[in-house]
Amino acid sequence: MIIDLTEIQDIHFFFRLQFFKEIYGILWVFVPIFILILGITISVLAIVWLEREISAGIQQRIGPEYTGPFGVLQALADGTKLLFKENLIPSRGDIRLFSFGPSISVISIIISYSVIPFGYNFVLSDLNIGVFLWIAISSIAPIGLLMSGYGSNNKYSFLGGLRAAAQSISYEIPLTLCVLSISLLSNSLSTVDIVDAQSKYGFWGWNLWRQPMGFLVFLISSLAECERLPFDLPEAEEELIAGYQTEYSGIKFGLFYVASYLNLFVSSLFVTVLYFGGSNISIPYIFVSNFFEIHKTYGVFVTIIGIFITLVKTYLFIFVSITTRWTLPRLRIDQLLNLGWKFLLPISLGNLLLTTSSQLFSL
Repeated sequence: MIIDLTEIQDIHFFFRLQFFKEIYGILWVFVPIFILILGITISVLAIVWLEREISAGIQQRIGPEYTGPFGVLQALADGTKLLFKENLIPSRGDIRLFSFGPSISVISIIISYSVIPFGYNFVLSDLNIGVFLWIAISSIAPIGLLMSGYGSNNKYSFLGGLRAAAQSISYEIPLTLCVLSISLLSNSLSTVDIVDAQSKYGFWGWNLWRQPMGFLVFLISSLAECERLPFDLPEAEEELIAGYQTEYSGIKFGLFYVASYLNLFVSSLFVTVLYFGGSNISIPYIFVSNFFEIHKTYGVFVTIIGIFITLVKTYLFIFVSITTRWTLPRLRIDQLLNLGWKFLLPISLGNLLLTTSSQLFSL
């Protein structure tokens, strides 16, 4: 059988076309991940700048003003400086634990962003157990801190790692119980379903009005999980020098710095998603969900509006966290553990019991 040269060229062209389609499909999978990581990076830089400006205003001093307009590039300059600094390793420490600790802390927090619905149909992975995936993944971060403290071969670092583990265990239980209450109200563990359940009734459908006590417990527990003042016992300067990061320098120290702000950002996002309707922009007497129904064809516009509203709500809680840090004094370790076990745990259990009872009687 004789095959024409033109047919052979067509076959080769077809196979090349299929190959390029496969490559395009593989690359397109990474586009949302790249966009998410880029957005997270810009948000972290903005949070660092905001904290410096807000703290300067509270303390009546001048914040960063020379690096870029209004000092917005100061965090980028600090990160570049840390990137080129010498990376010191303790001579008698465990090198593997010392090196892996910062990476585990950062990676575990970044994975949590995959289940957050930033806007209408704008979520990296809509899982049926999205909320509990965040709780499970966030509990890995203290393991990285404990590894870093133990691998540093320093008593202050090890004590800081132990405090981080104890604090995480103490405040994850009330936080999980509050999430259970929200899941009972929404009949789902998916973050997208929780946002949709709140958007049905507009502004008054937000879980904030149905779970006010749970909101307060969740907010306090999330601040403790972020190890922000007044809950920054694992890195208390007056007691532990710098806690688990005492022996770190260079890029590894920068990873701890980034991890703390990543954790703050993801916690504020979950407060927005669970209690403030996520991307729902309804306000009293003006239900903009009708506006969305009219403009369903403009999907990109709706998504951008949803992302903007989600970020506005998120930065509101970041502002509360920053203000709290520069206003309240640090608790003692016994006060911190007593608050978690003797106050927040019973309150969250009672809140869960009331929520369960109300759901049963409403059947």
